[in-house]
Amino acid sequence: MKRRDDRPTLITNAARSQEDQLRTREFRYVVLMTFRVLCLVAAAVVAAAQPPLWWLWLALCAAGMAFLPWIAVVLANGPLPKEKHRLRGFRLGSRRSLPPAPADTRPVRTVDHE
Repeated sequence: MKRRDDRPTLITNAARSQEDQLRTREFRYVVLMTFRVLCLVAAAVVAAAQPPLWWLWLALCAAGMAFLPWIAVVLANGPLPKEKHRLRGFRLGSRRSLPPAPADTRPVRTVDHE
């Protein structure tokens, strides 16, 4: 029989819901695809106006239109970043020590093997 752990689960360590993760991924994808459409519009404006160095601006817009779909898919399917509250109070190089761990109050079973 497996003994159940009596310690409570920290709610801050719980994973985000599937719906929340999907909503975040969809939002990322839509934002990046919006930038792709803006690159297309900017390329049309640059081609029509032909400002100085228009060929450079046109190449940058074309690169944005070509690479943004790939970046959007990779970012939308990648892992979500950790929540801000999980890293609260942690700074690299800080000299503050961690608080002591709470003492385990469960009875300890000792077995003598003599």
